[in-house]
Amino acid sequence: MPRDGTGPDFITALARGLEVITAFRPGYPEETLADLAAATGLARPTVRRVLLTLTELGYVRSCARGWALTPRVLDLGVTYVRSTGLWDVARPHLERLVGRTRESCSIAQLDGSDIVYVARVAVPKIVALSVQIGTRFPAASTSLGKVQLAALDPAECERVLAEPTRSGLTPRCSPSRAEREAELREVRARGWALTDEQLAAGIRSVAAPLRDGEGRVIAGVNVNCHAAETSLETLLEHHLPLLLQTAGDISADFARLAAVPHVTVPASA
Repeated sequence: MPRDGTGPDFITALARGLEVITAFRPGYPEETLADLAAATGLARPTVRRVLLTLTELGYVRSCARGWALTPRVLDLGVTYVRSTGLWDVARPHLERLVGRTRESCSIAQLDGSDIVYVARVAVPKIVALSVQIGTRFPAASTSLGKVQLAALDPAECERVLAEPTRSGLTPRCSPSRAEREAELREVRARGWALTDEQLAAGIRSVAAPLRDGEGRVIAGVNVNCHAAETSLETLLEHHLPLLLQTAGDISADFARLAAVPHVTVPASA
């Protein structure tokens, strides 16, 4: 996150507040003032003032060891998900897909070189990675990321992948640029992507793109399974056709939603 803006309208205090919020690490429910100052590079008095302000706003609370985020922080992300209409459109389709595959299904969108999960219907299973709304993974190592990267022109794809990941995860496999380009060409040609334990051991998934009314790829939807429980044959021969049908249905519904005229009626009416 940029510390200094590029123009007179940049609000440094707001940028610092967001920087402190994002400095809280996964798996660490509480952070000390020293932890947050080190993570952000801000002076401790500055971080303290930011934390006190966030506490008054309800996004942070003080605790025995230091500071912790409150559930109100989720509002920042949920507002985005609700504003897109993706979840309202996708939920019945995802639930139906989960019912037919008995596997967890998710929707994620590209953010820099990462994907960010924005919708998910999970099946309780023992898996190697915990996935929740807001979870980030390196896009190039996921099926959800590949279907979105394949929709970019090569120059834009390389620019996106040059950005550092904010997922905190190192994938099991790191293909060369030539290997990655060849795989994305294949994804682009067939219209879906597969990952087989590239991100983490035991994780296998297949994904398809979601499109808006103009045909632009706006997200990806996948079926995720454990390699010890679901074979590649089952994933590709049974789950993939259902996934492709679901992706088409969600895309069609999303396009219809976007095409509906929205009229604002004054309160006095």
